[in-house]
Amino acid sequence: MKSRSQPGKNMERTDFYKEISANKRRSFALMFVFALVVIFLGWALGLYWGQPYLGLLLAFAIAMAATWGSYFYSDKIVLALSNARPVERREYPYLFHVTEGLAIAAGIPAPKCYVIDDPAPNAFATGRDPEHGVVCVTTGLLDIVERYELEGVIAHEMSHIKNYDIRLQTMAVVLAGMVVLLGDWLMMSVFWGRRSRRRDSQGGNPIMMILMILAIVAAILSPIIAQLMRLAISRRREHLADATAVKLTRYPEGLASALAKLSSSNLQMRTASKATEHLFIVNPLKGKGMKRLFSTHPPIEDRIARLRAMDVGPSPEPDAGKA
Repeated sequence: MKSRSQPGKNMERTDFYKEISANKRRSFALMFVFALVVIFLGWALGLYWGQPYLGLLLAFAIAMAATWGSYFYSDKIVLALSNARPVERREYPYLFHVTEGLAIAAGIPAPKCYVIDDPAPNAFATGRDPEHGVVCVTTGLLDIVERYELEGVIAHEMSHIKNYDIRLQTMAVVLAGMVVLLGDWLMMSVFWGRRSRRRDSQGGNPIMMILMILAIVAAILSPIIAQLMRLAISRRREHLADATAVKLTRYPEGLASALAKLSSSNLQMRTASKATEHLFIVNPLKGKGMKRLFSTHPPIEDRIARLRAMDVGPSPEPDAGKA
């Protein structure tokens, strides 16, 4: 075991604490830019209709309705789509022990435990806030990990709950949908709308023409813009959850070892889909090349390297027993 020393403490502060702060800043910066894209497209749509504020109000109303539904029902929808079931304490007592212990360390209520009967090892968290948190693991994960690796995985998922990542991801998905929807509406208005009213109201104003050209370009690129921004937010939150998990367990190797095992599995989850892939600790949809470029997760090799580079000072000896 490492000796307790001041350099170790300093390294701790410049490693995962700095990583946590940086990822939070970048995540919210991306969300801010995302919101600006929605506002710009809504304004451009209203401008084309001759009522600049109408598009903004319409975009806001739809976004609020979609966010409300996603906020209150996303966890139930995700659990149903994944065929997850609530687990009894007597069935997997160690899962409850690990979850309850880490909840105390995180200072949040213990999340409910769910299991997916699937041999592919994976896990995810859902719930709009810590009071409604859910941690879900596959039976395949429970079969292959040691107890200290399970602690790393649960700590990662609990970090998503503690950091309100599910709420942020829900907002990102809603904003992505709004970008695509407004972009489609704008393109339909351009090609099928009343061009004569636009020419009458805007005439030969060169500034308006430039703005409309920019809006049309943004509308054409909106699906790609929305997807790339959603992926960037998702990847940032994965790095943040990894760093926060280390803060909880004080043992980076637990999560690093678990990620290595999960990445070596060739099994693909039967119930995962493009709609839910961003929730899991590793991408449940296997892919290479361009599929990896548009993955909701950062490369596992990078995550493992970051974890193993963290020096958190003295750590307790891991329990090497089977989970």
